[in-house]
Amino acid sequence: MVATPIGNLEDITLRALRVLREVDRIACEDTRQTRKLLERHGIDKPLVSYHEHNEEARAEELLGELEAGKSIAIVSDAGTPLIADPGYRIVSLARERGVRVTPIPGASAVASALSASGLPTDAFFFGGFLAAKKTQRRKMLEEVKAYPATLVFYETPHRILEALEDVEEVLGKRRVTLARELTKVHEEFLTGQASEVRSALEKRPVVKGEITLMIEKGDKAGVDESPVEEAFEKLIESGVSRMDAMKTIARARGISKREVYQRLNERH
Repeated sequence: MVATPIGNLEDITLRALRVLREVDRIACEDTRQTRKLLERHGIDKPLVSYHEHNEEARAEELLGELEAGKSIAIVSDAGTPLIADPGYRIVSLARERGVRVTPIPGASAVASALSASGLPTDAFFFGGFLAAKKTQRRKMLEEVKAYPATLVFYETPHRILEALEDVEEVLGKRRVTLARELTKVHEEFLTGQASEVRSALEKRPVVKGEITLMIEKGDKAGVDESPVEEAFEKLIESGVSRMDAMKTIARARGISKREVYQRLNERH
C-alpha cells in the first residue's frame, strides 16, 4: 500500500519510489493520474485500474496474482491508499488468505491539514466525505456532535457552502479551519466560525480545489443537559437510528449505553 503525493509530486518517499520500481504491477484508481507521477520519476511499470466500480472483481484478479508470487503496489490518485479511497476489499481478502500486506507511509491530507490547522490534535475524528444530501449530512454531524475531539471531513468545492451552513446549524459557533489545495500552488487555510468562512467563500466567483474541513470539539457548556428522553427524541427526529442515538447520548453524558436504555424504558 504505497502512499503518493496529495498535490506536489516531490512529496513521495525514497522507499515508495524504490517499491514502485521493484513491483511487478501497480494497481491504481486512474491510470492517467498515476502515469504522470511515474513519468516524473522515470518509472515504467504495467498499470491496472482499481476503483470503486470494479473493485470487487478486480480484487479477486489481483489476489490470484499475489498468491502466484507476484508483487503488486496499490496506490490511490493522491495520498495514502484506503483513506476515503478504494482498496479495502483487496487488503481484507489478502489478510484472510495469508498474503502479506505492507504499508509504505507518506502523504495524507488528513495529517497534513491537521498539522497546520491551529486546532487541537491530541484527539481527532476523521469522518471521510460528508454526505451529499442535506438530511444525511446533518445526521452525520448530529452523531459526532458530542465527540471530545477535533472533527475532520473531506468536502467537495460545489457542496462546501451548504456544508458550512449545516455545521453552523448543527454544531453551533465552533471554530473551523478549512484547508484547500494542500501542497499545491494555491494552498490556502481559512479559519473562523463556519459562518465567517462561508462568507469569505461566497464572495468568490467560484470555489475550486480539494477541501479538508476541520471543526473544533464542543465544550462542556455546549453539552445537551435536557432529559435523556428529550435528547433521544431530538436525535431520532433528525434521522439518527435508535442505536446510534443511544450511543451518542451515552458518550456525551459519560454514562453507559445500558443506562440510557434503562432510562428510556422507565417511561413505559
